Amino acid sequence: MDPQMIARINELAHKAKAEGLTEEEKQEQKKLRDAYRAAFRRNLTEQLEHTYVMDENGNKRKLGR
Repeated sequence: MDPQMIARINELAHKAKAEGLTEEEKQEQKKLRDAYRAAFRRNLTEQLEHTYVMDENGNKRKLGR
């Protein structure tokens, strides 16, 4: 996720608390938050696909879904 997008999400969140958002800003905030959540899920899925579990016998196996 682009640091500028995260900064914009935070900026909109602060503005929403302070003075409220226009409809355009609410739509932008929703779009940015959806993109952030999608990137988070992709990264987590990628990390879990490369995770192995070792059992008590020392056998490594790939972590399944």
